[in-house]
Amino acid sequence: MTEPYKGSDGPMLQPVGIPQRPLAGRKALVIGIANKDSIAHGCARAFRACGADLSITYLNDKTKRYTGELAQALGVDDALYLPCDVRQPGQLEAVFETIEQKWGKLHVVLHSIAFAPMEDLHGRVVDCSRDGFLMAMDISVHSLLRVAHLAEPLMEKEGGSIFTMSYFGGEKVVPHYGIMGPAKAALESAARYLAAELGPKGIRVNVISPGPVMTRAASGIDRFDELLAKTKEKAPTGKLVTPDQVGLATAALACDFASIVTGEVLYMDGGYNIMG
Repeated sequence: MTEPYKGSDGPMLQPVGIPQRPLAGRKALVIGIANKDSIAHGCARAFRACGADLSITYLNDKTKRYTGELAQALGVDDALYLPCDVRQPGQLEAVFETIEQKWGKLHVVLHSIAFAPMEDLHGRVVDCSRDGFLMAMDISVHSLLRVAHLAEPLMEKEGGSIFTMSYFGGEKVVPHYGIMGPAKAALESAARYLAAELGPKGIRVNVISPGPVMTRAASGIDRFDELLAKTKEKAPTGKLVTPDQVGLATAALACDFASIVTGEVLYMDGGYNIMG
């Protein structure tokens, strides 16, 4: 835009330059990086490329072996590379306590956490165990509520953006997705309620719904290779998405350019979801 134009509400709007690093000075927390191929890593790379300072978490000592080098490559301060297993009492709270001590504020959070026991993930939903259902909902859904609760006081002064990861199986039935489908449906609904409650404080909450990507988490889904092939064939683009593509799109939504976008499920699947 090179010339001022008059907005529909009357006042003259001035041209706004687009910064090369639109997240410069912003603080971003990424929860759920498993390894270099994970979508959460693609998002972290994009946040960093756009200028954000990062804190990232690792699940346990096993995943630390895969993520330690990633943290260094992303320029993460050692004190902000933190353990976070939401099943362990106090670990999630400790992450936010450290961020408050180090930064005193937070602008972006990516929640990329989901889990269901293998027997419930591979079995019929009608046969899901009570324990499996509660575990899936606790780890995959309630953890987002906890994240938002802890992020709120760090975001309310300058505003912020919270993202969570879903999949098309939360809207439509996807074979072999099991109990994770109902869990993702609950996650998407929870995000809408969070967006409504936190919006007055300038905090946006959106759901990112990528197409299938061969990640460590996806490898647990039965016959996932068939799903990949079907998606590639059916998507208008004729291609599978990559973690970096999802990351760049998510980073754009974290910027001020997308300040009016909240409470949405944003599909990043090459158009697969629009096809009958």
